[in-house]
Amino acid sequence: MDTVLVTGAFGLVGSATVKRLAEDGRRVVATDLDVPANRKAAGKLPASVEVRYADLTDPAAVDGLVGAVSPTAIVHLAAVIAPLCYSRHGLARKVNVDATAHLLKTAAAQADPPRFVLASSVAVYGPRNPHRITDVLTADTPVNPVDIYGAHKVEAERLVRDSGLDQVVLRLGGVLTVEQRFDIDPDFIAFEGMLPVDNRIQTVDVRDVARAFAAATTADVVGETLLIGGDSTHRSRQGDLTPAMTAAMGLVGAMPAGRPGDPDSDDGWFATDWMDTDGPSRR
Repeated sequence: MDTVLVTGAFGLVGSATVKRLAEDGRRVVATDLDVPANRKAAGKLPASVEVRYADLTDPAAVDGLVGAVSPTAIVHLAAVIAPLCYSRHGLARKVNVDATAHLLKTAAAQADPPRFVLASSVAVYGPRNPHRITDVLTADTPVNPVDIYGAHKVEAERLVRDSGLDQVVLRLGGVLTVEQRFDIDPDFIAFEGMLPVDNRIQTVDVRDVARAFAAATTADVVGETLLIGGDSTHRSRQGDLTPAMTAAMGLVGAMPAGRPGDPDSDDGWFATDWMDTDGPSRR
Protein backbone atom coordinates (compact mmCIF):
# COMPACT_ATOMS: atom_id res chain seq x y z
CA MET A 1 0.00 0.00 0.00
CA ASP A 2 1.17 3.54 -0.80
CA THR A 3 2.20 4.90 2.61
CA VAL A 4 3.93 8.16 3.50
CA LEU A 5 5.78 8.40 6.81
CA VAL A 6 6.09 11.99 8.03
CA THR A 7 8.61 12.77 10.79
CA GLY A 8 8.30 15.92 12.88
CA ALA A 9 4.63 15.59 12.09
CA PHE A 10 3.26 17.98 14.71
CA GLY A 11 5.30 21.05 13.91
CA LEU A 12 4.02 23.88 11.72
CA VAL A 13 5.15 22.30 8.45
CA GLY A 14 4.54 18.74 9.63
CA SER A 15 0.89 19.26 10.55
CA ALA A 16 0.16 21.01 7.26
CA THR A 17 1.95 18.32 5.26
CA VAL A 18 0.12 15.49 7.01
CA LYS A 19 -3.22 17.17 6.34
CA ARG A 20 -2.36 17.77 2.69
CA LEU A 21 -1.33 14.16 2.12
CA ALA A 22 -4.52 12.94 3.79
CA GLU A 23 -6.60 15.28 1.62
CA ASP A 24 -4.86 13.77 -1.41
CA GLY A 25 -6.10 10.34 -0.34
CA ARG A 26 -2.71 9.01 0.73
CA ARG A 27 -2.20 6.67 3.67
CA VAL A 28 -0.25 8.77 6.17
CA VAL A 29 1.67 7.73 9.26
CA ALA A 30 2.61 10.70 11.44
CA THR A 31 5.46 10.37 13.91
CA ASP A 32 6.90 12.71 16.51
CA LEU A 33 7.91 12.70 20.17
CA ASP A 34 5.36 11.43 22.69
CA VAL A 35 4.78 14.64 24.65
CA PRO A 36 1.51 16.28 25.78
CA ALA A 37 1.61 19.02 23.14
CA ASN A 38 1.95 16.47 20.36
CA ARG A 39 -0.86 14.31 21.73
CA LYS A 40 -3.07 17.40 21.71
CA ALA A 41 -2.03 18.19 18.13
CA ALA A 42 -2.72 14.60 17.08
CA GLY A 43 -6.37 15.09 17.98
CA LYS A 44 -6.67 17.76 15.28
CA LEU A 45 -5.44 15.53 12.45
CA PRO A 46 -7.78 13.85 9.96
CA ALA A 47 -9.22 10.59 11.30
CA SER A 48 -7.51 8.61 8.54
CA VAL A 49 -4.02 9.52 9.80
CA GLU A 50 -2.20 6.89 11.85
CA VAL A 51 -0.04 8.26 14.66
CA ARG A 52 3.04 6.42 15.92
CA TYR A 53 5.16 8.14 18.56
CA ALA A 54 8.90 7.61 18.35
CA ASP A 55 12.16 9.23 19.41
CA LEU A 56 14.25 9.37 16.23
CA THR A 57 17.45 9.61 18.27
CA ASP A 58 16.77 6.02 19.46
CA PRO A 59 18.03 3.68 16.70
CA ALA A 60 15.92 0.76 17.92
CA ALA A 61 12.78 2.91 17.84
CA VAL A 62 13.58 4.00 14.28
CA ASP A 63 14.17 0.43 13.14
CA GLY A 64 10.86 -0.66 14.66
CA LEU A 65 8.96 2.29 13.22
CA VAL A 66 10.17 1.94 9.64
CA GLY A 67 9.86 -1.84 9.72
CA ALA A 68 6.27 -1.68 10.95
CA VAL A 69 5.15 1.05 8.55
CA SER A 70 6.99 -0.08 5.37
CA PRO A 71 6.64 3.37 3.79
CA THR A 72 6.83 4.04 0.08
CA ALA A 73 8.01 7.58 0.91
CA ILE A 74 9.47 9.32 3.94
CA VAL A 75 9.06 13.07 4.43
CA HIS A 76 11.74 13.95 6.98
CA LEU A 77 10.84 17.17 8.78
CA ALA A 78 12.09 16.46 12.32
CA ALA A 79 14.74 19.01 13.30
CA VAL A 80 16.02 21.26 16.06
CA ILE A 81 15.88 24.75 14.55
CA ALA A 82 16.98 28.26 15.55
CA PRO A 83 17.21 29.59 18.16
CA LEU A 84 17.14 26.34 20.21
CA CYS A 85 19.92 24.77 18.14
CA TYR A 86 22.29 27.52 19.31
CA SER A 87 21.89 26.68 23.00
CA ARG A 88 21.49 22.89 22.69
CA HIS A 89 24.35 21.96 20.36
CA GLY A 90 24.49 18.29 21.34
CA LEU A 91 20.76 17.73 20.99
CA ALA A 92 20.69 19.60 17.69
CA ARG A 93 23.37 17.38 16.19
CA LYS A 94 21.71 14.19 17.46
CA VAL A 95 18.44 15.15 15.80
CA ASN A 96 19.57 17.03 12.70
CA VAL A 97 22.46 14.80 11.65
CA ASP A 98 22.78 11.56 13.61
CA ALA A 99 19.07 10.68 13.57
CA THR A 100 18.90 11.52 9.87
CA ALA A 101 21.83 9.20 9.19
CA HIS A 102 20.22 6.27 10.98
CA LEU A 103 16.82 6.88 9.41
CA LEU A 104 18.46 6.77 5.98
CA LYS A 105 20.34 3.58 6.86
CA THR A 106 17.16 1.90 8.05
CA ALA A 107 15.20 3.06 5.01
CA ALA A 108 17.87 1.79 2.63
CA ALA A 109 17.81 -1.63 4.32
CA GLN A 110 14.11 -2.19 3.55
CA ALA A 111 13.14 -4.80 0.97
CA ASP A 112 11.47 -2.04 -1.04
CA PRO A 113 13.33 1.17 -0.10
CA PRO A 114 11.21 4.34 0.07
CA ARG A 115 11.71 7.67 -1.63
CA PHE A 116 13.27 10.09 0.87
CA VAL A 117 12.23 13.76 0.90
CA LEU A 118 14.40 15.98 3.11
CA ALA A 119 13.38 19.33 4.56
CA SER A 120 16.42 21.57 4.20
CA SER A 121 16.74 25.34 4.42
CA VAL A 122 18.19 28.41 2.76
CA ALA A 123 20.37 28.53 5.89
CA VAL A 124 22.81 26.36 3.89
CA TYR A 125 23.83 29.48 1.96
CA GLY A 126 24.99 31.41 5.00
CA PRO A 127 24.73 35.19 5.49
CA ARG A 128 24.40 37.39 2.40
CA ASN A 129 25.11 41.11 2.67
CA PRO A 130 22.27 42.80 0.75
CA HIS A 131 24.43 45.89 0.22
CA ARG A 132 27.03 43.89 -1.71
CA ILE A 133 25.07 40.96 -3.15
CA THR A 134 22.45 41.86 -5.71
CA ASP A 135 21.66 38.44 -7.18
CA VAL A 136 19.04 36.13 -5.68
CA LEU A 137 19.42 32.56 -4.47
CA THR A 138 19.11 29.63 -6.85
CA ALA A 139 19.59 25.92 -6.26
CA ASP A 140 23.04 26.30 -7.83
CA THR A 141 24.21 29.06 -5.48
CA PRO A 142 27.22 27.62 -3.58
CA VAL A 143 26.47 26.61 0.00
CA ASN A 144 28.39 28.51 2.65
CA PRO A 145 26.91 27.82 6.09
CA VAL A 146 28.29 29.71 9.06
CA ASP A 147 25.84 28.74 11.79
CA ILE A 148 25.18 25.34 13.33
CA TYR A 149 21.77 24.90 11.71
CA GLY A 150 22.99 25.61 8.19
CA ALA A 151 25.99 23.32 8.71
CA HIS A 152 23.74 20.52 9.95
CA LYS A 153 21.50 20.87 6.90
CA VAL A 154 24.50 20.69 4.55
CA GLU A 155 25.59 17.48 6.30
CA ALA A 156 22.08 16.06 6.14
CA GLU A 157 21.80 16.85 2.43
CA ARG A 158 25.08 15.06 1.79
CA LEU A 159 23.92 12.02 3.74
CA VAL A 160 20.70 11.91 1.74
CA ARG A 161 22.47 12.15 -1.61
CA ASP A 162 24.93 9.42 -0.62
CA SER A 163 22.24 7.07 0.71
CA GLY A 164 21.47 5.29 -2.54
CA LEU A 165 17.76 6.05 -2.06
CA ASP A 166 15.54 7.91 -4.49
CA GLN A 167 15.72 11.33 -2.89
CA VAL A 168 14.54 14.92 -3.15
CA VAL A 169 15.82 17.92 -1.16
CA LEU A 170 13.59 20.93 -0.51
CA ARG A 171 15.30 24.10 0.75
CA LEU A 172 12.69 26.21 2.51
CA GLY A 173 12.44 29.97 2.82
CA GLY A 174 10.72 31.68 5.74
CA VAL A 175 7.60 29.62 6.42
CA LEU A 176 4.55 31.54 7.66
CA THR A 177 0.96 30.64 8.43
CA VAL A 178 -2.28 32.60 8.22
CA GLU A 179 -3.57 30.79 11.29
CA GLN A 180 -3.36 32.74 14.53
CA ARG A 181 -0.98 30.89 16.84
CA PHE A 182 -0.21 31.63 20.48
CA ASP A 183 2.17 28.72 21.04
CA ILE A 184 5.16 30.48 19.50
CA ASP A 185 8.25 30.36 21.68
CA PRO A 186 8.97 33.85 23.09
CA ASP A 187 12.66 33.17 22.49
CA PHE A 188 11.87 32.83 18.80
CA ILE A 189 10.16 36.22 18.68
CA ALA A 190 13.05 37.81 20.58
CA PHE A 191 15.52 36.17 18.22
CA GLU A 192 13.64 37.50 15.19
CA GLY A 193 13.73 40.97 16.71
CA MET A 194 17.53 40.93 16.97
CA LEU A 195 18.10 40.32 13.27
CA PRO A 196 19.19 43.22 11.03
CA VAL A 197 16.12 45.11 9.86
CA ASP A 198 17.46 45.34 6.30
CA ASN A 199 18.16 41.59 6.06
CA ARG A 200 16.38 40.21 2.99
CA ILE A 201 13.95 37.33 3.45
CA GLN A 202 11.52 35.51 1.18
CA THR A 203 8.53 33.93 2.85
CA VAL A 204 6.17 31.15 1.84
CA ASP A 205 2.73 30.08 3.04
CA VAL A 206 2.91 26.80 4.97
CA ARG A 207 0.06 25.45 2.83
CA ASP A 208 2.24 25.84 -0.26
CA VAL A 209 5.11 24.15 1.56
CA ALA A 210 2.81 21.24 2.38
CA ARG A 211 1.81 20.98 -1.28
CA ALA A 212 5.48 20.90 -2.25
CA PHE A 213 6.29 18.07 0.15
CA ALA A 214 3.26 16.06 -0.90
CA ALA A 215 4.15 16.49 -4.57
CA ALA A 216 7.81 15.60 -3.98
CA THR A 217 6.82 12.11 -2.82
CA THR A 218 5.62 11.17 -6.33
CA ALA A 219 6.70 13.82 -8.86
CA ASP A 220 9.44 13.26 -11.43
CA VAL A 221 12.05 15.13 -9.38
CA VAL A 222 14.23 12.34 -7.98
CA GLY A 223 17.76 13.56 -7.32
CA GLU A 224 16.82 17.23 -7.46
CA THR A 225 17.26 20.11 -5.03
CA LEU A 226 14.39 22.60 -5.08
CA LEU A 227 13.94 26.03 -3.50
CA ILE A 228 10.54 26.47 -1.86
CA GLY A 229 9.38 30.05 -1.46
CA GLY A 230 6.57 32.36 -2.44
CA ASP A 231 6.72 34.38 -5.65
CA SER A 232 8.48 37.74 -5.84
CA THR A 233 5.63 39.41 -3.93
CA HIS A 234 6.82 37.46 -0.87
CA ARG A 235 10.16 39.27 -0.78
CA SER A 236 10.52 41.55 2.22
CA ARG A 237 12.94 42.88 4.81
CA GLN A 238 13.27 41.56 8.33
CA GLY A 239 12.32 44.93 9.77
CA ASP A 240 8.94 44.73 8.06
CA LEU A 241 8.29 41.06 8.78
CA THR A 242 8.84 40.83 12.54
CA PRO A 243 6.45 43.67 13.51
CA ALA A 244 3.83 42.19 11.19
CA MET A 245 4.19 38.80 12.89
CA THR A 246 3.77 40.20 16.39
CA ALA A 247 0.91 42.46 15.29
CA ALA A 248 -0.91 39.43 13.88
CA MET A 249 -0.74 37.97 17.40
CA GLY A 250 -2.34 41.12 18.80
CA LEU A 251 0.99 42.41 20.11
CA VAL A 252 1.18 45.67 18.17
CA GLY A 253 4.37 47.53 19.03
CA ALA A 254 5.62 44.72 21.26
CA MET A 255 9.00 44.54 19.55
CA PRO A 256 11.44 47.44 19.86
CA ALA A 257 12.75 48.93 16.64
CA GLY A 258 15.71 46.95 15.38
CA ARG A 259 18.97 48.11 13.87
CA PRO A 260 20.20 47.90 10.29
CA GLY A 261 23.13 45.66 9.50
CA ASP A 262 26.66 46.86 8.78
CA PRO A 263 27.01 47.37 5.01
CA ASP A 264 30.78 46.89 5.31
CA SER A 265 30.55 43.49 7.02
CA ASP A 266 29.66 40.27 5.22
CA ASP A 267 29.34 38.30 8.46
CA GLY A 268 26.75 40.28 10.40
CA TRP A 269 23.71 39.04 8.53
CA PHE A 270 21.29 36.19 9.07
CA ALA A 271 21.12 33.30 6.62
CA THR A 272 18.05 34.34 4.64
CA ASP A 273 17.73 36.03 1.27
CA TRP A 274 15.48 36.44 -1.73
CA MET A 275 15.10 33.47 -4.07
CA ASP A 276 14.53 32.88 -7.75
CA THR A 277 11.11 31.26 -7.56
CA ASP A 278 9.69 32.85 -10.72
CA GLY A 279 12.03 30.81 -12.88
CA PRO A 280 13.59 27.34 -12.49
CA SER A 281 14.93 27.00 -8.94
CA ARG A 282 16.04 23.40 -9.09
CA ARG A 283 19.11 21.36 -9.89
